[in-house]
Amino acid sequence: MSALDPLHDLGVRTGADGGDIRVWSEHATSIELEVFADADLDWAVERTPLVRDGHGVWAGSSAALVPGARYGLRVDGPAGFDHAFNPAHTLLDPYARGLAPAADGSWRGVALEPLTDAGFDWAGTSKPRVALDHTVVYETHVRGFSKLNRAIPEPLRGTYAGLAHDASLEYLTGLGVTTVELLPVHAFVTEQRLVRQGRLNYWGYNSLAFFAAHAPYASAAAQSEGAHAVRREFAGMVRRLHEAGLEVVLDVVYNHTAEEGRTGPTYSFRGIDNASYYRHDAHGRYVDTTGCGNTLDFGRGAPQRLVLDSMRYFAEELQVDGFRLDLAATLGRDDHGGFTPEHPLLRAMLEDPVLSTAKLIAEPWDVGPGGWRTGDFPAGFTEWNDRYRDRMRDFWLGDLRRERQTGTAGSGIGRFATRLAGSANTFALERGPLASLNFVTAHDGFTLADLTAYDVKHNLGNGEHDRDGTDHNNSYNHGVEGETDDPVIRAARRRTIRNLLGTLLLSAGVPMLTAGDEYGRSQRGNNNAYCHDSDLTWLSWRDDGRDDGILATTRRLLQLRAENPALRPVRFGRSGETIPSASQMDWFNADGTTMTIDDWHSPEERTLQYLAASTPEFEAFNRILLVVHAHEAETEVVLPDHAGVTGYTRLWDSVEEEPVHDPIDHSPGESIIVPPLSMHLFRAHGERWTGERADGRTVMDER
Repeated sequence: MSALDPLHDLGVRTGADGGDIRVWSEHATSIELEVFADADLDWAVERTPLVRDGHGVWAGSSAALVPGARYGLRVDGPAGFDHAFNPAHTLLDPYARGLAPAADGSWRGVALEPLTDAGFDWAGTSKPRVALDHTVVYETHVRGFSKLNRAIPEPLRGTYAGLAHDASLEYLTGLGVTTVELLPVHAFVTEQRLVRQGRLNYWGYNSLAFFAAHAPYASAAAQSEGAHAVRREFAGMVRRLHEAGLEVVLDVVYNHTAEEGRTGPTYSFRGIDNASYYRHDAHGRYVDTTGCGNTLDFGRGAPQRLVLDSMRYFAEELQVDGFRLDLAATLGRDDHGGFTPEHPLLRAMLEDPVLSTAKLIAEPWDVGPGGWRTGDFPAGFTEWNDRYRDRMRDFWLGDLRRERQTGTAGSGIGRFATRLAGSANTFALERGPLASLNFVTAHDGFTLADLTAYDVKHNLGNGEHDRDGTDHNNSYNHGVEGETDDPVIRAARRRTIRNLLGTLLLSAGVPMLTAGDEYGRSQRGNNNAYCHDSDLTWLSWRDDGRDDGILATTRRLLQLRAENPALRPVRFGRSGETIPSASQMDWFNADGTTMTIDDWHSPEERTLQYLAASTPEFEAFNRILLVVHAHEAETEVVLPDHAGVTGYTRLWDSVEEEPVHDPIDHSPGESIIVPPLSMHLFRAHGERWTGERADGRTVMDER
């Protein structure tokens, strides 16, 4: 941002001789800086009045504001229902780079010098910058990922350093994912309701400070050294992941803060300028589009600037590779409260020279009016595709239940194929399939294994009388609720898991795996385990806690996705045209003939052959055939006789408990028996193929 911007350089800038602070408040009548003694956060060694300029920025200097100094703000202002000023409260600077709790449980900011000045050693590492079509997101929790891993020294388990340990890196790279997405690591606190219940917020969607890494995720040694060591451990984690070729994406919660509803605790924003930071209705009541008690007002410039500065800080100084924007529809609500894809905050992310090169992933909804916006974000964003999640769950689970109960699945193959091919009916042509982040599960909801083992949620342990968590899971327990020793049901559940993994990892778009799904992790039917910091939510590293067959299947599918560009097109194909980096898609029924309109829409048609040929700009020509059969009876399939295809080699199927590395060749027109409820991937071989590159030159390749 230009220094001419009136909101430039908010927060603290320090040096050996002291520092400067800039705080924005439109309605305050006075702001006082307090600097505290290092050993006693209840004893202010200096108080400095700040001076307001014409843009609502309050500024001042203090010789005591040196690197590592601990400070807070006292803010006064007018009375009235819109306001919550109280100069008796010491408040957290919204731009604080680190936190230190006081004896009374309140918070003080910690002034930290920039890493660029502090000389953090990045050891020559740079961001991996994984191309979006090669990206596979792995959603995990810093603490939960390594807490039980005995290959990691005990003091590092469940920490930033634990995620950066060799054992963690070897596992992630061996799995084949490219991008680690971390549940919130901005400093957060537990909601007051949970505190009263003796529970805690495990997931972290209750942000206290947008520039400070969550200290409890650092090792005990780093925490004892203070905020600078916590930040150093966080940076070290990023560096180590980058050295392994893995990207780091942060799940960031900018839509609301930990101050909850109007009667909630006052930590920062409410006391600095309640009327300006939060959205209100005409009567001064909070407008809550987040379901968390408050909503930051992104119709105003200062909250917009806060988000951009926070993102830029983590992307530049801490070198993270991208952001998953929680309840991102709230970030796109204008001064009238309506969502617009042209919102200045969204546009600024795309136009910023730093943020525009980061991965920007939107959760494209909130709970406010008109809050479901899947497909409505501008080009440059990848969106969580809930339509994909719901369709794929229903296809392999809900339809199976209906077929067993009524004799018919009730829906055919057409809607499944649309999602498999990149959801062109949801995302604009110019955005392409990579606008879709495909997922079957996420941190909220059933795990993949629990989708196949529970018909209903089992959340009594959350203390909300089983009222929390969604009731619409599209799950199917295969005949028995929960754990069972029945070998037939257990085998059926594992096959469904393999089908769901195959669907996710062979679809066009950007896939996201939820940590633990790659080996069959269960939360015992809890679909909202946000308040459990225990082995219910931690990853198991014991042999008896992991299904080796499911893990091997996941690894094989990720390998095949990486090796076959036809599975990961960049653009949507168009009939009769050669589109660079699109896959030419042909669709066949079980007879090996081109799908008809009746085939697409018939509820009885549950078998599909999908032939995709890549038209790459930078990779060799590639063609695959995917056979999907979703009936409970086996069927005969005639492999398609397609121009240029001379044979098919089996690469993977979902029938086997573990992938069989024994390629079997078949010929076009050959009939094969396809077992019930299964997927089969083939590489198609052919004669020399001719196409055009983006620059118009003809290319030929033998595959």
